[in-house]
Amino acid sequence: MHPNLFDFQVNGFGGVDFQRDDLDEDDMSRAVAALDRHRTAGILFTLITDRIDDLCRKFERIESIRRHDERVAAVVKGYHLEGPWISSETGYYGAHPVEKVCLPSLADYRRLRDAAGGRLRLITLAPEVDGSLPVIEEATNDGIRVSIGHSNATEQAIDDAIQAGATLATHVGNAAPLQMHRHDNVIQRLLSRDELIACLIPDGLHLPPFVLKNYYRAKPKGKVFFTTDCMAAAGAGPGRYTVGPHVVDVADDGIVHLPGEKRFAGSSLTMDRAVENIVNWLDLDLESAIRTCSNLPAQHFGINL
Repeated sequence: MHPNLFDFQVNGFGGVDFQRDDLDEDDMSRAVAALDRHRTAGILFTLITDRIDDLCRKFERIESIRRHDERVAAVVKGYHLEGPWISSETGYYGAHPVEKVCLPSLADYRRLRDAAGGRLRLITLAPEVDGSLPVIEEATNDGIRVSIGHSNATEQAIDDAIQAGATLATHVGNAAPLQMHRHDNVIQRLLSRDELIACLIPDGLHLPPFVLKNYYRAKPKGKVFFTTDCMAAAGAGPGRYTVGPHVVDVADDGIVHLPGEKRFAGSSLTMDRAVENIVNWLDLDLESAIRTCSNLPAQHFGINL
């Protein structure tokens, strides 16, 4: 297996929850060692919805760890901010703490960008939310990629987001209600946009293999990236873990559940397994599968592996 895989949505790994306020160098050393065992050379360390003050502190903490640990710095190539500027509409915020969802502002964006030491590489937001477009424009001007996710964006809102600079759609097919209009829904709206790169989770759970194949076929060549959207159980096995404010259970089948619920709360997929799944389910050759899980997405974020 190729050693230079890249994952742009990693909420935790190797038993380490990246959302924790007390994350330290030992935690990140364990996570980086586990990532290496799964052939992942680079990640975007991902933070989910939280208060702006808390997100700034978390960025400052991981920045401090990067400064003191060269190995962590080599693997944590940058940051993915997923929320808090997402939809608060039922079914679209997924496992994010809806009480911490807020409206975007340029002031808050600049605080977060600066707390991240200029290494913010990706922002997932809902463009239909008031205040999103100025943030998309400024982030794009700052060289940060913007992705539509946890969103029920209309056609017009998607048009506006693309015009402002959005280039991706986060975990297409997920963070949506179980029941929607069979045609006029955000999944179909996003898949139809050739301008947008569809980011897909190839674990067989978030998208059944036949759905993954349909979504992959719906996009032009080079317009699909794969990510794990993994949490602490990735590379660590079954057990009880945390994802930010949530306690989650991971069974032998690898499914991450909120206790007593059917909702997913991230995945336990690893990037090396993702490559195997892509080869098996999409009939890609190994070289093509590796490229879509390494250099292709890394280059989009301006990252060298």
